[in-house]
Amino acid sequence: MARALLLQIDKNAERYLLLIFYTLVVSVIGIEVIRRFVFSFSSIWGEEIARFSFIYLTWIGASAGVKNRSHIRIDLIYTWIPDRFHVWLYIFADIATMIFAAIAFYYSLVPIITSLQFDNVTDGLRINRSFFLVAVPLGFSMTMVRLSQSMIRDVRDHRAGRPVFRGKALFE
Repeated sequence: MARALLLQIDKNAERYLLLIFYTLVVSVIGIEVIRRFVFSFSSIWGEEIARFSFIYLTWIGASAGVKNRSHIRIDLIYTWIPDRFHVWLYIFADIATMIFAAIAFYYSLVPIITSLQFDNVTDGLRINRSFFLVAVPLGFSMTMVRLSQSMIRDVRDHRAGRPVFRGKALFE
């Protein structure tokens, strides 16, 4: 039971989170447009919720892009190199991305700690800003997990003689 739940989370975590935050952004902005143009009234909390939901959407989307290998990359070099070496290019790119994500994760903790120390609250919602700032290290930590899984998958595929997972092309 627990294993099945973990497998389901591993398979669909980003998809469900992206659905939640995207729905939140669209619904709050829709409500705020109606409030502004029909009732001539708007709120500051709606703008804040939409903005911070979009930030979560962006960082979780980065993790989903890494998982599916659907992020932007330059594929030209793969046409010059034999297929058997593609796995090493992907692993090199994943290691470089992992180093960047680890550094960014570390530095993204500083604003959260500062916000907690000084009890920095948002203007409209009046809740601690660290709740929203945690989107950045959350996204980088999810990205690092997905990069680790990607490297393990690539090594297993290479050892088994299977072609490396190339991800989905933007236009297929």
